[in-house]
Amino acid sequence: MGELAYKRVLLKLSGEALAGEKGFGIDTSMVLEIAKSVKTIMEMGVEVAIVVGGGNIFRGRSGENMDRTTADHMGMLATVINALALQTSLENIDVVTRVQTAIEMKEIAEPYIRRRAMRHLEKGRVVIFGAGSGNPYFSTDTAAALRAAEVDADVILLAKKVDGVYDCDPVTNPNAVKFDKLTYLDVLNRDLKVMDSTATSLCKDNKIPIIVFSLENPNNIIKVINGENIGTIVE
Repeated sequence: MGELAYKRVLLKLSGEALAGEKGFGIDTSMVLEIAKSVKTIMEMGVEVAIVVGGGNIFRGRSGENMDRTTADHMGMLATVINALALQTSLENIDVVTRVQTAIEMKEIAEPYIRRRAMRHLEKGRVVIFGAGSGNPYFSTDTAAALRAAEVDADVILLAKKVDGVYDCDPVTNPNAVKFDKLTYLDVLNRDLKVMDSTATSLCKDNKIPIIVFSLENPNNIIKVINGENIGTIVE
């Protein structure tokens, strides 16, 4: 086997990805397939940290008639539910996993401590970061960029429902053009919605590349690690 392009990765999973075809809630079969792909890349020698969203359960900014801070905290709790579901699937296939949360809930997960997270990764454990950054008004995209910088990840693997970055929404426009490669400034200046602007700027400042790809086939995680040219790379 050749030298790995990435030794330590931050996998960002949307809540919608965990919902699978259901569109809402948790599709346990889909979560298991994702877990199997994570196990495969770990067996290749990759250290894996994961940030999960919560949109399949509750998205903070969609909380109508709610105080935004309260709604965002509800969204953070939704990410913890997803983190525990993913942890269970990983442990069911013998992958040692730790969930760390930005909001302390010590009965069910470790509090986020950077040095402890680093040690888990070095020991070959998957670390799942829940509760976003712990702050309202910041998305789980920003949490992913922040955690990637903190744990010295080589790349952010941004798993979405679409197979890359397009110049407009490919769902509503069949003539949308897909990009193979972009710069951070392309994303910011053209408002391409890869990640929110705060997350993109954080990746730019810390020189963390982002690979955007579809998770409709969970094996795409393995393909990215193998260097296959799928999706869009932002660097």
